Amino acid sequence: MPNLASPQASPPRALRWAVAGSVIVMIAAGGLFYYASQRAAAKRQTQHDEIVVTIHPHSCEPNALTVPAGRASFRIVNRSDRAVEWEILDGLLVLEERENIAPGLSQVINANLLPGDYAITCGLLSNPRGTLHVTPTAASEAAAQAKPSMVAFIGPLSEFRVYLSSQSTTLIKAVNALEQAIATGDLSQAQALYAPASAAYQRIAPAAQRLAELDNAINARADYFERREQDPAFAGFHRIEYALFQQRTLVDLAPVAQQLTRDVTTLKQQLLAQSLPPEQLVSIVVRNLNSLAEVRASSGEEERYSHTDLNGFAANLDATRKVVDLLRPLLSKSAVELLPKIDSAITALDADLNGFKLKEGYASYDTVSAEQRKQIADKARTLADALDGIDPALGLSGLSAEDSNR
Repeated sequence: MPNLASPQASPPRALRWAVAGSVIVMIAAGGLFYYASQRAAAKRQTQHDEIVVTIHPHSCEPNALTVPAGRASFRIVNRSDRAVEWEILDGLLVLEERENIAPGLSQVINANLLPGDYAITCGLLSNPRGTLHVTPTAASEAAAQAKPSMVAFIGPLSEFRVYLSSQSTTLIKAVNALEQAIATGDLSQAQALYAPASAAYQRIAPAAQRLAELDNAINARADYFERREQDPAFAGFHRIEYALFQQRTLVDLAPVAQQLTRDVTTLKQQLLAQSLPPEQLVSIVVRNLNSLAEVRASSGEEERYSHTDLNGFAANLDATRKVVDLLRPLLSKSAVELLPKIDSAITALDADLNGFKLKEGYASYDTVSAEQRKQIADKARTLADALDGIDPALGLSGLSAEDSNR
């Protein structure tokens, strides 16, 4: 009697074919992913030629760099156990920075560097600084010869100096009021005065952040100190914020407030003593907006104890609007098509912030949803991108520092 085919024979064969097919698809997908990742890595290396700097808990590797003048890309890898920052300093002035680099992750700093010697910070404020030597190139020598006239920028720079002077005076008065409330032991009054004083700083923060030492003394977060909130060097606005809103005490706070008053008074003097090159007038607000978009808006870490972040964001926008208005006459002649894009981006961010405005100040940032925070970040990034078109339109992209400081 002939053997009949088992009715169970076909499904196992089909299953074997299905498994084999799945394996082939997985291998192909893996191959495609590997190919794509290798191409992306090669493209990134070709386009940026990134210089990798690794931050360890108490040092950077390497901590002495030499690069040719022009555009340079630094990939900062954080191998420490906390969020850190990395900066390029020209004396007291910050040229470029990347803050809040999360542990185990990396971020890229793109810098357009002129020949010279610079310092680099490395994570914690107590860590030793490194060096960055930038050698001249034929392109940098040629760029130094192609100098646009500075006459057109005298007016905007002078008016921005007046703005810094008046806003610094407002800051000093606000910090004085805060210091007095702390001295008299009035916790609720000190809490009420914190946000206006902090916002006053944020209106000049784009310029103040160029002064690395003072900015750290006035506005550094606890993360950048070895012992965080318990570190004796932790001072300034965020030390006061921590005491007022987290500890809810004024104990030992009077000396901190007195030092903050002295520091903001010194800040006004140094802001007016430092010359601001025309090509940095826009870049300082772009850097500030990028920090808002990439770090502060999403995390809420800037004002983590008081949740007054929105007050600071609005103050940053005030500074940005001021710079745009100062350059508006020049842009109306050289880049009339750029202005509607910039104005639209300003209006969009302003509208988002106004949605959280209260009778006095803004809503607490811990009531702002993740999606709303993302919208604020996106609007800030769009504005920063629009502002990036100003310097090329005004012929400032290749300006030499020697000429702009005269």
